[in-house]
Amino acid sequence: WSALTGLGVYVFAVLLAMFLLWVANVAIAAYCGVKPKKFIGATRDMMLLAFSTASSAAVMPLSLKTALERFHIREPIARFIVPVGTIINMSGTAAFQAIAAIFLAQVYGLELGTPALVMLVVTTVAASLGTPSAPGAGVIVLATVLSSVGIPVEGIGIIIGVDRVLGMVRSSLNVVNDMTACIWFERKARRAEG
Repeated sequence: WSALTGLGVYVFAVLLAMFLLWVANVAIAAYCGVKPKKFIGATRDMMLLAFSTASSAAVMPLSLKTALERFHIREPIARFIVPVGTIINMSGTAAFQAIAAIFLAQVYGLELGTPALVMLVVTTVAASLGTPSAPGAGVIVLATVLSSVGIPVEGIGIIIGVDRVLGMVRSSLNVVNDMTACIWFERKARRAEG
């Protein structure tokens, strides 16, 4: 039971982080002039598709359509931000990798000091930038993050059973991040024009 409880706390921590990042996206969109109700309603289909496929790349056509038709983002902005965001805008993946690394360090009884935590932040951000937008890719890249701070890579076996659901949630958050970036850049472009 203690192992299952620990795994449950890990899942809860990842889901809480994803929720807080989603709230931050809603807040940024609201700051840019998009009402939260409109933002949530317009991104719902994208999130559901990303959740079901666990891939932000599979959602790219729907993301472009949503940006152009529901948020009225200019075509050059949408056609640049959405594909680039699909590749590098992976805050859900970065948060997951950091939480997974800390959880596995605790499982193995390893103490992560300040240098290791700084290395963890740098590695998770760098690794999330290069993570493919395919189901399960985040766990594969997690091996790099774990080895950078001295955590045994075999620990991935502990969390692999719950990764599919967490990957679905990560993908949903990542596509919302792309839409928030489109809204942000559209706002900046309009302000620059006066």
